[in-house]
Amino acid sequence: MSQPAITTPASPSGQASRWKQVFSLDNRFIPPLFITLILLVGHLTFGILESYQKTLLAIGTSIAAELVLGRIFFHKWPHLASAYITGISVGILLRSPGFWPYALCSLLAITSKYVLRVKGRHIWNPSNFGICVMLFLAAEAVASLSIQWGNNLWAMLVIWALGAAIIWRLRRFHICAVYVVSFILLALLRAKITGDPWQSEISPITGPEYQLFIFFMITDPKTTVRSKLGQCIVVFFVAVVEFLLRLDQSIYAPLYALFIVGPIAMLIEMWMNSRRSASIPARA
Repeated sequence: MSQPAITTPASPSGQASRWKQVFSLDNRFIPPLFITLILLVGHLTFGILESYQKTLLAIGTSIAAELVLGRIFFHKWPHLASAYITGISVGILLRSPGFWPYALCSLLAITSKYVLRVKGRHIWNPSNFGICVMLFLAAEAVASLSIQWGNNLWAMLVIWALGAAIIWRLRRFHICAVYVVSFILLALLRAKITGDPWQSEISPITGPEYQLFIFFMITDPKTTVRSKLGQCIVVFFVAVVEFLLRLDQSIYAPLYALFIVGPIAMLIEMWMNSRRSASIPARA
């Protein structure tokens, strides 16, 4: 006679835990869903894309490059969330009449993750790197999205509310908060220096370029320093360099500021960590 199977009824706390597990979402999938929402809201409302085909080309190139380079460099299939975000960012932010800049920009962005590495870490945000290189080297063929979104207040409020909630969940809200406050204060200072209306100095932050910049570029976990205080200091300096570039009439000031400050901060952190590690045996 076989022993009857004994089943233990699930406790209420166990059932709640299982339901929570079913409906909870892997944090890696949240940014791709959010950036897709920005793209859909932006394009269906204001037509921010050059074309679906160009955006799909950018996304497809990013994913293909990630798969190939992941196998070549690390001998494994990488998670594709980062490549998707890079491709969709290129599709939204880049402007060109041709198709080739979208493919080339995505390829540059993903390749930078595998080639431009220091001590096992890539030091540029991939989409920021790809777009800036294209703006440096092919300025006659490309431009960056500016304020074509239309600055619709309700669309912005929805995106800000969702973005803030998501960034809070990902524990990166402090980075966005420091940047936004710094940008506004420096915009007021810039208005005082230039004599322009303060509203015109603050208004760029309501555009779609800044939504991507704030929620996806300056908060990128792979290309930000690791301490919370360091992240706040670095993003403040990003705002300061952007302030200086804007005084110099640079059109792409936020992108260039992150391109300059981000890698410097990463290298300084690595240097400080090396010195700290070297001092431990000496003390022992």
